[in-house]
Amino acid sequence: MKHQARTIRNLCIFIFVALSCGWIGVWVDSLTGETTGDFSDTSNGTSGMGIFIVAPLLTWLLLRAFMGDGWSDAGLRPLIKKNLRWYGVATLIYPAVIVITLLIGELLGWLKVQIRWTDYFAGFGIFVVAEFVKNFFEESAWRGYLTARLLSLKIKDVWLYLIVGVVWCSWHLPYFFYFLKPEQLFAVFPYDKVTFCVMALVCCISWTVMYTELFRLTKSIWAGVWMHAIEDTTINSLIYDKHIFIETGKHILISPVSGIIPCLLYLGVGLWLRKLRMTRDELRMTRDKRRETKDERRETRDERRVTRDE
Repeated sequence: MKHQARTIRNLCIFIFVALSCGWIGVWVDSLTGETTGDFSDTSNGTSGMGIFIVAPLLTWLLLRAFMGDGWSDAGLRPLIKKNLRWYGVATLIYPAVIVITLLIGELLGWLKVQIRWTDYFAGFGIFVVAEFVKNFFEESAWRGYLTARLLSLKIKDVWLYLIVGVVWCSWHLPYFFYFLKPEQLFAVFPYDKVTFCVMALVCCISWTVMYTELFRLTKSIWAGVWMHAIEDTTINSLIYDKHIFIETGKHILISPVSGIIPCLLYLGVGLWLRKLRMTRDELRMTRDKRRETKDERRETRDERRVTRDE
């Protein structure tokens, strides 16, 4: 009970910081007069955006180092050799869902794809590396701390997905409405703020299932960091550089960022990963039980031999 109370206390501290740090950043920028801009463009980064992205990481570092959470479930080891296939899956998920989404959109006449491949792949490697670094800050917080510590409380999966998804989405709100340029937000989702918030929440929860299960399968944050970097690099360029043109009123259905159709596909991927994880865990439990049964039989035979010898 003592450990559980400490975990709940630390989770409350982390969630409070996560939900407030972005708004503190907005306030700091209002004092300094710094301009807003996309965080992926480091030349436009503001002090407030730095607070927004760094505060969750600093918080979980302090909670693990000095407030009793420890490091055993942080998932900081890459474990690439053990999880090579899951890194492969992480590489393919977003490109596969994007291709399916664009095909559906084209077939239904909801969008037009006009990818300029030279422009699209120009600097692709540099962008992936930059997004990889940025997403360490995110994934170490949302999966490496929030998800891991909630798992230690043994809560039901549905509550795990909802809590992480809601906190993750709420953390993004200052970014969406203050740090991100209005024209970029409109390019992603040209609707009113209420509709955007609802769809952002749906998106974050559906993605949370996928990221959570990848973390549970690998016991590492790094497959998620890599997958998140692939997502940012592939989707952002499609939208911001106008490689696709979505028919007015269809963004809510087919937008690769937060449309209903890709969100359902991502949810399906997450539930598939969950099924794989549960099947693996069941097989391990069966093997462990068989091993325990063999050990018990061996001990019984040894006891009988000792009894006969006496």
